[in-house]
Amino acid sequence: MRREPSFACPVPQRRYVKAGRENHVMIEDTIGKIETRIQNAESIKADRRRELLELLGTLKSEVAKLSQTHGEAAESIAGFTEVSAHEATRAPQNPQLLKLSLEGMGSSVQGFEESHPRLVQIVNAISNTLSNLGI
Repeated sequence: MRREPSFACPVPQRRYVKAGRENHVMIEDTIGKIETRIQNAESIKADRRRELLELLGTLKSEVAKLSQTHGEAAESIAGFTEVSAHEATRAPQNPQLLKLSLEGMGSSVQGFEESHPRLVQIVNAISNTLSNLGI
């Protein structure tokens, strides 16, 4: 006997909690990779490195708050930050790719100015610091 597919499939509430936890773990992993990249980048001066690591610590907590209600947006912010850090610290640097990645990072926080102003401020500070690494 052939069964017809059912399109009405309610999702239990606990799946959202699990997905939220998975987002949180993935975001922490992504930010951990960024921290490692910055710690190992020989081209970054000690004061800039310290500044970026402090900003990333704040970003981690702000993105964790955001991930509770906007998981995919939080993943995008972490992802664009990772790509931007990669482009800012690689040698030789490609200015066009760095610019595009920083624009993506800025775009990823659009719309959160009112609800998460600290997050937007931190992303902007990271963006400015990364863009100035090549100077």
